[in-house]
Amino acid sequence: MGVIEARGLSKAYGKTPALSGVDFTVGEGRIVGLIGPNGAGKSTAMQAILGLIPHDGGLTVLGRDPWTARDALMGEVSFIADVAVMPRWMRVWQALDYMAGVHPRFDRAKAEGFLAKTTIRRESRVRELSKGMVTQLHLALVMAVDARVLVLDEPTLGLDLLYRKAFYDQLINDYFDRSRTILVSTHQVDEIEHILTDVVFLDRGRVVLDASLEDLEARFCELMAGPEQAASARSLKPIHERQVFGRSLMIFDGVDRARLAPLGEVRTPGLADLFVAVMGGRPREMAGEGRAA
Repeated sequence: MGVIEARGLSKAYGKTPALSGVDFTVGEGRIVGLIGPNGAGKSTAMQAILGLIPHDGGLTVLGRDPWTARDALMGEVSFIADVAVMPRWMRVWQALDYMAGVHPRFDRAKAEGFLAKTTIRRESRVRELSKGMVTQLHLALVMAVDARVLVLDEPTLGLDLLYRKAFYDQLINDYFDRSRTILVSTHQVDEIEHILTDVVFLDRGRVVLDASLEDLEARFCELMAGPEQAASARSLKPIHERQVFGRSLMIFDGVDRARLAPLGEVRTPGLADLFVAVMGGRPREMAGEGRAA
C-alpha cells in the first residue's frame, strides 16, 4: 500500500466536477509532482488529501481516511500552502514557542538551526519580513516537525528566482531523507523537475499520466529534425510537433531511439514540453489555480 492511495477519487462543487474518478499512488520516500493547468483539480486533490474537504471514492493517507481521521493524521502530515499565513504581529521567537506548545513532534533546536542559515532575526515581527523570509520561516517550522508526509501546494508562488531555488535546495538538503514522502503541486515545472521521482499529470479533473521519471525517460523522447528529415520523422507518428527556428521539434511515445537517431538530435523531453504533448493541444497557462480548482 502506498503512503497516499486514491481510487476513483471524485469531488464536485455543485454541478461542476473538480475531480472525476482519479486514481494514483504515492509511495514512501518519493517526491511526486502533481502538475496541471489552471482548473485541473490540483488544489482540490490537495485539500482532499489533507482532510479539508469531503470526497467521493477511495482515498487513504498513511492507511487512514483523511476526512474521518484528520486529527490523527495531522501528527504525521505537514503542509505548506501558496501563501504562508502567519499573524503579522507575531515575533519569530513567538512562532517557535507556539509550535513547541501545539505540536508534540516539533523539534525547536532543529528549527533554530534552519533559521540560523537565514538572515531572519528572532526578534523580528512577521510584518517586518519580506515574503521570501516569511516562506523561509514557514519552511523552517514545518521541516522541524517529524512528519512522514509533506504536502506543498504552490509553495514558492510569488517568490523571486533566488528564493525559489533556495527553497527547493533547503528542502532536499535539510529535510528529505528518503523515508519521508513529499507531494508538491506547482506550475513552475522546470524548477522542480530535478528533484522529482514521479509525476502525476492532471487535466480537467482526470489523471492523464502517472509515472516515475525513469519510466518517462524510457517511454518518451524528443527529436529535433531538420526540414529534410521532417517527413520521415512524421511517418513515425509523433504525439506533438512544433517549429523552432525552422526545424521540427517532435515528441514520441514508445518509439525506439535508435530509429530516431538518424533523423536528428534525440533527447529526453522536459516535463513542461511533455505535459503540452500529452495534453494533445496548444500550450495552456500553467498558472496557480484557485482554492476550488
